[in-house]
Amino acid sequence: MPAGRYSFTIEQGATFQLELQYKSSNETPISLVGYSGRMQIRPNAASSTVYLTLSSSLATDGTGLNFSGSGGSRDPKSGSIGIYIASCTSSMLNFDGTAYYDLEIYSGSGNCPYTVRLLEGQVQLSKEITR
Repeated sequence: MPAGRYSFTIEQGATFQLELQYKSSNETPISLVGYSGRMQIRPNAASSTVYLTLSSSLATDGTGLNFSGSGGSRDPKSGSIGIYIASCTSSMLNFDGTAYYDLEIYSGSGNCPYTVRLLEGQVQLSKEITR
């Protein structure tokens, strides 16, 4: 199944939260037990520049991908993925125009884990005025 497409805006200096649910074609939640996740925002797909990396290993400020939903209160079997970017992390973002991202989940280790590309799209950064 090809990655879904979803575009969003991050407000610089504000907390960003987005909750998604991974479901089968018949709308049944897909368990995320045993999976890890990763997401990067870049100027374009070929660029070596990375504006932001998120993973299921949450940063100390909570920034990352939470497989228990954006509030951390759902069972990983629910298929709920919370994308969370703390305000202190979003305040450090500073790009103009459109950036691009994709979100992957993977299971296993080594050079070739089982990987599913769930989402891809564009990211806009709304620059902060009040600092």
